[in-house]
Amino acid sequence: MKRRITLGAVALAALVAAGCGSSNSNTNTSGGSSTSASTSSKKCTASIAIEGPFTGPVAQVGLEQLHFAQLAVANDNQANGTDVTLAQDDTQLTPSIATSKTQSIIASNAVASIGPAGSQEVEAVGPLFGRAGMAFVTGSATLPALASDGKNPTFFRVVPDDDIQGPQDANYAINHLHPKAVMLIDDDEAYSQGLVNVMIPVFQKAGVKVTHLTYNGTDTGATLSGALSSLATKVTPQQTVVVLPWQTAANAQQFGLDLKQQGKHVVLIGTDGTDSPSQFKIAGSYVSAFGPDISTSTSALDKSVVSGVAKYGPYGPFGVPTYQAADVVMKAISAVCKAGQSPNRADVLAQIKKTNIPASENVLGIPVAFASNGNLAGSNGYLFKIGPTGTYTEINPK
Repeated sequence: MKRRITLGAVALAALVAAGCGSSNSNTNTSGGSSTSASTSSKKCTASIAIEGPFTGPVAQVGLEQLHFAQLAVANDNQANGTDVTLAQDDTQLTPSIATSKTQSIIASNAVASIGPAGSQEVEAVGPLFGRAGMAFVTGSATLPALASDGKNPTFFRVVPDDDIQGPQDANYAINHLHPKAVMLIDDDEAYSQGLVNVMIPVFQKAGVKVTHLTYNGTDTGATLSGALSSLATKVTPQQTVVVLPWQTAANAQQFGLDLKQQGKHVVLIGTDGTDSPSQFKIAGSYVSAFGPDISTSTSALDKSVVSGVAKYGPYGPFGVPTYQAADVVMKAISAVCKAGQSPNRADVLAQIKKTNIPASENVLGIPVAFASNGNLAGSNGYLFKIGPTGTYTEINPK
């Protein structure tokens, strides 16, 4: 069955150094300053781009997103008779690189973009896309302010924001794990800090003592190892739950191993950034997620997507929402062409705003439509418990 629970609540996976050699087509965005793509009378032709961390310390995340986006473009091209090409822009989950890549996308003939992956990247590039009048749809950036601060007028996301995930995780811990004291550790970037800021008041209202620490999530090598080990030494016997709103699942795994080595027995709760069964597998831990794992779904659509993505790379649940983000863009382009227009940024943006995809026709299994601020109109919650062998089992997040 599909590991999915549809609730009025919600729940990034990864860290692996990898390249994007499995990509079958397209290179970094380049081109002139045209804001529209030509469409012949016989073919609906356009160019779009995807931004993601395809190399660097969180490459596994980006490659999952890239492969699912490639599949969505191929599937929709075939289904809709379109000829849309996908350019790839590697951001390494770094705002300064994302800014440079976004400027290149805007200078190209792309009519819309998918991504970026991280909230900190959207903070950097959202105003640029807005000034260009260019829609961008992310499958993973969850910071609430991205849709509420007015700086990103062409921003859309197919995942719920942290105002849903944070309270859900905190309330689950309060109601089921009954801690008297917890430790929350952020990794010094927008996504992580946003979740901590949402969760702390929930714990405090329930009378739970909160300790909040920070480490530099961009550290590597011996510096990172030392930081994680030092954090583990700070966990006291009273702190029976430690919450890790991190973007690197491998760091969560190493932190859990450090705790074990120090003889400390605590329950770890990782947010969506740690949702990586191949990397974070500390038994007894919990992981929340913003998208479903469709690997065992019996749905014909889901089965075709799971088998189809193998052409581009291995399946990973983190890529599923990005398939839907790409599908939103592709359907908008098709709608522009069906209306007799050549795809251009303004018309594609207008069609994305009208998105209304039934639950039965998309891989998220919920209706996909957008509020006026670009948020997903509706939410879905996922929580998994890690078993003795590292297997993720979906549980009720309430």
